[in-house]
Amino acid sequence: MTRKHRLRSTAVLTSVLACVLTGCGADAGTDANDGPVDAKGVKTGPGVTDTTISLGVLTDLSGPYGPLGRSVLQAEKLYVDQVNAKGGVCGRKLKLVVRDHGYDVETAVVQYREMEPKIAAMPGLLGSTIINALLDRIEIDDVMTTSLGYSSTLLGQPTLTTINATYDIDMINGFEYLADTQGLGPGDKVGYIYLDGDYGNNARRGAGFLAGERGITLVEKKVGPARKDLSEQVRELGQAGVKAVLISTSPAQTASAVGAAAAIGLDVPFLGSAVGYDPQLLKTPAAPALVQMLQLVAPTPAMTSDTPEVRKLVADYQRRYPGDPLDQGLETGHNTMAVAVQDLKAACAAKDLSRVGIIAAHRTQKAFDPGLGPVLDFSNPWRPSATQSYIVKPKKGVPGGLAGVKDAFKVPAVEEYLSTMI
Repeated sequence: MTRKHRLRSTAVLTSVLACVLTGCGADAGTDANDGPVDAKGVKTGPGVTDTTISLGVLTDLSGPYGPLGRSVLQAEKLYVDQVNAKGGVCGRKLKLVVRDHGYDVETAVVQYREMEPKIAAMPGLLGSTIINALLDRIEIDDVMTTSLGYSSTLLGQPTLTTINATYDIDMINGFEYLADTQGLGPGDKVGYIYLDGDYGNNARRGAGFLAGERGITLVEKKVGPARKDLSEQVRELGQAGVKAVLISTSPAQTASAVGAAAAIGLDVPFLGSAVGYDPQLLKTPAAPALVQMLQLVAPTPAMTSDTPEVRKLVADYQRRYPGDPLDQGLETGHNTMAVAVQDLKAACAAKDLSRVGIIAAHRTQKAFDPGLGPVLDFSNPWRPSATQSYIVKPKKGVPGGLAGVKDAFKVPAVEEYLSTMI
């Protein structure tokens, strides 16, 4: 994060916290600049009418992350419809304003400018390059925004939030799990294939920290997004004598790497970031190798979990979208909208549905359980909202193509790492 962003974020956060402490909005209407107040004394703002609250979703439905974007959006729509069926929030129905940027920055900038005056908040912004291009504008406009990317570089922004553990925290938890279960220790070599970009570099940062703590040597292979065949990188890791491989790449690259390892007889465990997996990979020739060799560290449980919330989501989604594939994006969409609705309820209770009021309401959420994953704490913008992770593995014939291996856990190294970031 740049020094400019830190200074601006600190100033905005101070203003928001002052709003929380003084209950700003409770006596709304005394100042003409405060914004309109409804008949029940609730201050309103952009995107809020007497009957609706409009929420923005700026996502990728037609570009490289289209399948994920579609799953997340459909789960969000499902959640919104269920909330509206129960009367909505603050006497208003929720309305989604959706735009497909196709992962094009210029398109996203234009769409944001068009969308911004119409929305109260934006619980759905997909794409690290898109976020970076819009971050300054989001801060200036006071639009409470949920990132659908989980890099810790996005922390510290009062108007931008991430849900669940960030990529680096997941990798610290996952790497220590791998080291413990495989007996890895000082002097051992572990390969790491990671994507050059916010996602891969952030996950690698966590892995690098844990490797230093455990005395393990990382043999690193950075790859670009256009790289399809990772057999060369895998062969080099085999020659280096690695005992395991970490991987934070695209799903297609994950399949390439694990398949290549199986082909050359590199019989070592792979641990990947969950975003680098798609259940559709189980329909490819790499499926047997993925099932046998790959585990994933994830911020949410597998959709085979027997918790009532997961079972209900699967049943509701299949009823609403019969035949559509199930993946972890469903949990992301559910949790994202659950947090947004909780923010709006808290803002309504504080009689302040203005944008600043929604930001303040979000930052008062210290122990919110969205039903799918760890309890979330949004009170400190400089910390991830959760620091626990799950271990899952590919499995055919089950919802989402993943089976649970280890429930939510957190290793001691996570807090040591976080202390280095502040």
